[in-house]
Amino acid sequence: MDKKDEIILQQLDVIREMTERNLRNVSTDIWGPSANDKNANGRLVNDKSPVSDKNAAAGEAVSSNTATSTGASDPPKKEGEETPKEPIEDLKFELDSYIGLSAVKEEVKNLINMVTVWNMRREHKLPAPDLSLHMVFSGNPGTGKTMIARFMARVYHSLGVLSKGQLVEVDRSGLVAGYVGQTAIKTASVLEKAKGGVLFIDEAYSLTSGKADNDFGLEAVETILKFMEDNRDDIIVIVAGYTDLMEEFIESNPGLASRFNRYLYFDDYTVDEMMEIFTLQCKNNFYRLEKPACEASENEGEAGSEDRTAEDALREYLAEASFDEDFGNARGVRNVFEKILVRQANRLAEAESVTRDELMTITAADIDAARGIIPNDDGGEE
Repeated sequence: MDKKDEIILQQLDVIREMTERNLRNVSTDIWGPSANDKNANGRLVNDKSPVSDKNAAAGEAVSSNTATSTGASDPPKKEGEETPKEPIEDLKFELDSYIGLSAVKEEVKNLINMVTVWNMRREHKLPAPDLSLHMVFSGNPGTGKTMIARFMARVYHSLGVLSKGQLVEVDRSGLVAGYVGQTAIKTASVLEKAKGGVLFIDEAYSLTSGKADNDFGLEAVETILKFMEDNRDDIIVIVAGYTDLMEEFIESNPGLASRFNRYLYFDDYTVDEMMEIFTLQCKNNFYRLEKPACEASENEGEAGSEDRTAEDALREYLAEASFDEDFGNARGVRNVFEKILVRQANRLAEAESVTRDELMTITAADIDAARGIIPNDDGGEE
């Protein structure tokens, strides 16, 4: 096996490991570190992956392989097993660490404060009005709805609202059956699994959008509403989807409108926030954007200001990609990251020799190639 084959296999192995991790942790490496990645002082704990151990042995500073509130880094729990309660201050710290989501963070903090005071009133034998904590999450894909739903399950468990704190995620296919009488049974089974925690229904509007006589989505809705009423103290339902369609969903049934009175809107990520997400991906996977060979100092005025950096190329790429309706926000950033790594692997495979630093470096040319820009012979772009 020659040197080029070794480089190709090495890069493909890195990409394979990254892809497998992304499949295991849908939201991992995007929004920021979770409380599970911090010690009692709120500092990040070093990752124990083989990659981190190798770098630590080499005497280099190792960054943590941060995970979000997906809980994917935790060992799987047995069905019905209670999730350990987490200190609410740790959860607040984690919330602040998420990239973007400023409006959502504010609303979540309001909910935390409200429930905290509600608990205080009960402790002091004061009247505590019934709280409706079922929520509607609206926004485009990839904006963190599932991640925040899982986070809210942990928050409500920490505050004593929920007995277990697990999250059960379903869509229409997990609730609706194809024959009369089966949908109620299928939906009830899901609800029992979610009891004590949060039931998160993605694309919930699909339950009421069917027009055919044999569509049983409405039966699922009625089953959910009855369960919510019968178990109002130990289940929270969060429904999510596109903004306009979710409004139609809530208005389709008076029972939905009366129970879902808390709305969280998830904005699309800005280019600056997507740059942060990409940088976090790089950090967690031991990549870096190439810096200019010679950076101008304050005393050098505008010298070197015309150099187009890898950061410039990435910002252009993300700004352009974000106009695509199917881009997918944070998910889109992850896809861009993986495309760029493929282009980097193609470039390095053509080199006679490759250093460890080059294996970690992403260039503007890699980014342009992933974007589909081909340089001319005179250095321009096609």
